[in-house]
Amino acid sequence: MLSRFFTYYRPYRGLFILDFTCAILSGILELAFPMAVKLFVDRLLFSQEWLLILIASAALLVVYAINTGLMIVVTYWGHMLGINIETDMRRAAFDHLQKLSFSYYDNQKTGHLVGRLTKDLEEIGEVAHHGPEDLFIAIMTFAGALVLMFSVNWQLALLTALIVPLTAWVTSRYGSRMTRNFRRLFDRVGAFNTRIEENVGGIRVVQAFANEQHERRLFEEDNQNYRRVKLEAYKIMAASTSLSYMSMRLTQMIVMIGGAYFVLAGELTTGGFISFLLLVGVFFRPVEKINSVIETYPKGIAGFRRFTELVDTEPDIADAPDAIEVDHLKGEIVYENVSFGYTPEKPILLDIDLNIHAGETIAFVGPSGAGKTTICSLLPRFYEILDGRITIDGIDIRKMTQRSLRQQIGIVQQDVFLFAGTIRENIAYGRLAASEADILEAARRAHLEDMLAALPEGLDTVIGERGVKLSGGQKQRVAIARMFLKNPPILILDEATSALDTETERAIQRSLAELAEGRTTLIIAHRLATIQGADRIVVIDGNGIVEQGTHQDLVARAGGAYSRLHAAQIGGIRQDASADD
Repeated sequence: MLSRFFTYYRPYRGLFILDFTCAILSGILELAFPMAVKLFVDRLLFSQEWLLILIASAALLVVYAINTGLMIVVTYWGHMLGINIETDMRRAAFDHLQKLSFSYYDNQKTGHLVGRLTKDLEEIGEVAHHGPEDLFIAIMTFAGALVLMFSVNWQLALLTALIVPLTAWVTSRYGSRMTRNFRRLFDRVGAFNTRIEENVGGIRVVQAFANEQHERRLFEEDNQNYRRVKLEAYKIMAASTSLSYMSMRLTQMIVMIGGAYFVLAGELTTGGFISFLLLVGVFFRPVEKINSVIETYPKGIAGFRRFTELVDTEPDIADAPDAIEVDHLKGEIVYENVSFGYTPEKPILLDIDLNIHAGETIAFVGPSGAGKTTICSLLPRFYEILDGRITIDGIDIRKMTQRSLRQQIGIVQQDVFLFAGTIRENIAYGRLAASEADILEAARRAHLEDMLAALPEGLDTVIGERGVKLSGGQKQRVAIARMFLKNPPILILDEATSALDTETERAIQRSLAELAEGRTTLIIAHRLATIQGADRIVVIDGNGIVEQGTHQDLVARAGGAYSRLHAAQIGGIRQDASADD
């Protein structure tokens, strides 16, 4: 894990060398200060030569100024190194998320994924800055201070060194416990994020059912779990810090008593005694520093482990090594013996065979859960088939790059997703480099002129998260405009009007009919009245494709699956009409 962590330093070798060098020089100057005090007390003070004292003081001031400059470099540029590495890791994690298929997201909670890109990486910058630097400086300071203490008085130095194993044991013991604790803490943060996201995103449902108190109870449970785990961390931190503090102060007491004895016995000078006390502080400063960041290190280590778990998740759909870029496809689609299941043990589609001609409009109908949406989701490779193959214009879709394949396919869904920006930005999402004229033309073709004219800001109107300020019909028109701008040769309409009222549905259907002109169009529908004009209707049930043909042909097949669906919907419409009368 450590070798992998250090690979993130490679782009910033110069910054790392600058930070590391300045930290070493600063550490050396810290070691030199106690010895300078010894010389000051033992020689200059008793010489009573004020000129030499002032010169020595001025020289010491210069050393302090140099050390101040070094500390500025270590603090600012060292943290720049850390935040650069944190930024690279966050970019790598986000890039990896873009590669993962729908099947991964089907099994994940959004709040946990948000936590992995935010909270998990927060402390990595500190670890990246202080990790190797603190380790090396601690070893150097320990060794340097110990050598200097032996040069002053070997008996006191030996006495001080006996305390080190105890302090090291305390630090390592509690540090490992903190790491495990913070891994649990990050899990709690993920649960937190999920709870908040679901509550805020579903606030209309929460308030509609008057379930605010229920949501408060659920949140309070997560809140208390987070509090409990964090208090455990503080308990470990308190024990570690207090024990380390006690061991250091105990050492200083022993040195003071022992040093006083040696001074009175004439075996240690007053300057030597003072410098030794200062060296004890320098000797234990790495321990104090490690204890001061004992909270940060476990957080960073736990965050990095969770980061590696994410980026090590292999995408189950990836471009083949010889994948080709495709452009201007005609839209001739063939499903050959296609089988699929969300898990290999439970296939839901078996041996599907279907030929779709370029420019043809195909409608898929059938009961919920029969696999209509799944068949269409296989075409852009949102999920990978288990067996068989799917071709477009004779090319296996697995031989195409995912990006170029999906650029050739447009999807309009029932649940339209709009970003929390302006209408212009949402339309332009269909083609990011589109000109103003192209955006206006797409809006016109989607019949958005009246809506835009009624809005004071027009295309620059902010529509809120997921387009909350727009009606269902308005959101569908924006989605259709986005698709006009993308202008793909293949179009998938997934129950695009099923949630709209009759009048709005008719208006949107006209826009969709215009959008479908000249394109290979796959329509998923429950209401048969919306797809009677399709070139071909494919009926799906739990066993796959049961029949296909035009609306007239299928209705004429007495006892057929489509005929039964049609009769059931006609009967339901008549019953509703009678009830209204």
